[in-house]
Amino acid sequence: MPAPPPKPREAQRIAKLLARAGIASRREIERMIGEGRIAINGAKVATPATVIESLHGVTVDGQPVNAPAPARLFRYHKPSGLLTTERDPKGRPTIYDRLPDGLPRLMPVGRLDLATEGLLLLTTDGELKRQLELPATGVPRTYRARAYGNVTQAQLEELIEGIEIDGIRYGSIDANLERRTGANVWIELTLTEGKNREVRRVLEHLGLRVSRLIRTAYGPFPLADLPAGAVDEVRQHDLVVFRQSLKKTPRPNGERATRAQPERGEGARAKRSERDGQRLSSPPPRRGASRSPSPSRGGFKK
Repeated sequence: MPAPPPKPREAQRIAKLLARAGIASRREIERMIGEGRIAINGAKVATPATVIESLHGVTVDGQPVNAPAPARLFRYHKPSGLLTTERDPKGRPTIYDRLPDGLPRLMPVGRLDLATEGLLLLTTDGELKRQLELPATGVPRTYRARAYGNVTQAQLEELIEGIEIDGIRYGSIDANLERRTGANVWIELTLTEGKNREVRRVLEHLGLRVSRLIRTAYGPFPLADLPAGAVDEVRQHDLVVFRQSLKKTPRPNGERATRAQPERGEGARAKRSERDGQRLSSPPPRRGASRSPSPSRGGFKK
């Protein structure tokens, strides 16, 4: 019996395929197309809506593009004082000035402010980046904040219903008062939207002044004991399991992720500590802590 003919390749927008290949984010690719830097068989691409079946014949700045490789995900402990951007017009240092040499081309998942430190995920795959960032996927981000001022646990618990500040609606935040140290308080917050400066604005609205902000986890991936400035790669098995878990819980457009009512008190803190310890079941793989110029660019044929 003859084998069935192979299924034809699904045509996709060129911006999506180039993002999958790790060239840049979709937004950045759209800008590159507008600048005439992307071509197919020598002809400049006129619109990001151009549909193609593969990247055969596609060039960026005259260089052929490799087909998308399997997605890779890295953890980076971003120190305070670095911008989450590729370049800064004012010449301020960016994460790319501090990343170790020899890495593939990496895109940040979301952003951390200049003064915010902690876990920043980096990926080679534009689709994975988008999947992790979209509020609709409900991937939680956890932060610890040190702030000056007074706040009660009751005030923090009201954030679980969301809050509106200056006309901007912020979604559900699971906030817990960890401890007081003199005039300061330490607060743990978990949210799923990650709007610009969300944690700082919400705490400032409660009358607090944030003096330190650390992202401690993004989804099942914790900061754990990764040293400041260091990078390591998430095991491929952990990444595959995580992406499969997202596919099993599809949500209709516009529907927000549902979250269980938070537990409070010592028992809740103990459970969170246990959960943090289970996020990654095995020690992280190799770690790169050297500091050198920007990482090598991947995605292009050599």
